[in-house]
Amino acid sequence: MAHFVIVGAGECGARAAFALREKGFDGDITLVGSEPLAPYERPPLSKGGSNAAPEPKFIAALERYREQSIDLKLDTTVTTIDPATKTIGFSEGQTLAYGKLLLTTGASARNLPGANGASHRIRMLRTHADAVALHAALHPGRHIAIIGGGFIGLELAATARTRGADVTVIEGLPRVLKRGVPEAIAEAITARHRLEGADIRCGQAIEAVREEGNRAVVRLVNGEAISADLLLVGIGAQPNVALAADAGLTLDNGIAVNERLETSIADIYAAGDCCSFPLALYGGRRVRLESWRNAHEQANLAAANMLGEGAEISAVPWFWSDQYDLTLQIAGLADDATVHVRRDLDDGAFILFHLGADGRLLAASGIGRGNAIARDIRLAEMLITARAYPDQTALAASSVKLKSLLAA
Repeated sequence: MAHFVIVGAGECGARAAFALREKGFDGDITLVGSEPLAPYERPPLSKGGSNAAPEPKFIAALERYREQSIDLKLDTTVTTIDPATKTIGFSEGQTLAYGKLLLTTGASARNLPGANGASHRIRMLRTHADAVALHAALHPGRHIAIIGGGFIGLELAATARTRGADVTVIEGLPRVLKRGVPEAIAEAITARHRLEGADIRCGQAIEAVREEGNRAVVRLVNGEAISADLLLVGIGAQPNVALAADAGLTLDNGIAVNERLETSIADIYAAGDCCSFPLALYGGRRVRLESWRNAHEQANLAAANMLGEGAEISAVPWFWSDQYDLTLQIAGLADDATVHVRRDLDDGAFILFHLGADGRLLAASGIGRGNAIARDIRLAEMLITARAYPDQTALAASSVKLKSLLAA
C-alpha cells in the first residue's frame, strides 16, 4: 500500500494530510514537523492587542490526527532525502520510505546582517515561541524598535501600540510596504500608525545593531542611535530549501514546481511558502507566495495531484493584513499595470484597480475599516480570473456595482 510522507507540519502540510483523507486516500500518511507543537496558524502571531499570553491557534486537535490515521511526528528533524531509494533520513539516524513525498517546509525569518541572530533583546517572529517571547515586552513603559516596514513589522507595530508600548519603525526604503502595495494605500497605513503614536522612519540606513547592557541599540548611518527595550527584525522571509537542494531538486526562488506542484524529480511535490510556481493567468510568470490562502489552496492541489488528478494552479494571488481596525487586501499582481483607477467607498475606504496597457484588469488593492472592501475585492478577483477588460469609468464610480461588470 502507498505511503505518502509530508515534510513540514505547518498550515500547508497539515491541511494537505487531511485533504488526502477527504479525497479517499486510505494508505499510510506521515506528517513530520520540527516544532514541538502540533500544526498551528501563523498569521495570528503578529496580530491582536490582547494582554493575555498568546495561545497557538491549532489547525486541528491531536485527536483528529489519530482519528484520520495520520502519523504526526513532532519535534523531529528531517536531514536527508534520497530520491534514488525514495527514503528520508532523520537526525537520529532512522530512515522512512515514501511512495510520494510532499515538501511543505515553509520559510524562515530573514536575519539582519551584523545582528548575529536572535538574542534576548534582538528577536525575529516566525514561530509561536517567538510570539511568546515578544509578548512579554509589549506593555506600557516599554520601547519597541522594529526594523522593516513590511506586513510583519507594521502588524507588530499596531499590536505593540494597542497594548501601550512605544514603537519606532525603521525602514530603509523611501516608504513602507514598498514591495507590492500601492503608494496611496501605504500612505493611508502610515498616517494611521502615526495617528496612533507610532514613530515611522523611512529612508534610514542602518550602520550597526547590537545589545548594550539591557538595551538593544540601532545605530543609523546619519549618526543617530535608537535605543529600545527590544528590537524586532522583520525584513522578510526566505524559503527553506536546504533539504531540496541537497536532494538535487531544481531551485528558483524556492523549490521550483510546475503548474501541478511537481518538482524536478518524480514523486516529489512541493507546496506553500517554500516553492515557486508558474501562473498561467500572468503569462506563466513564476512567483512564490507567502500567504495563508495560498497555503490552503496548494494543500488541496498537492493532495489532488499526489492522487493523480492532474489539477493545475488557477487561483488568483490574494493577500491581507489587519492593522488597528483597518484591513488591507490585494488580489492579483500589479507589477505590469500601467493604469490605476480609484474607487472611493464610505468612511474613507477605497480600492485601486490596476490595469495593463491593453485595459485588462490585473489586480485590485483596497483598504478600509473592517469588511468595508471585502465584497468588492472578491468581485475584482472574479474579474481578474475572467481576464476582464472592464470600463474604467464604471470601475471608478461607486454607484456602479462590480457585479454588473462581471455579468458583462
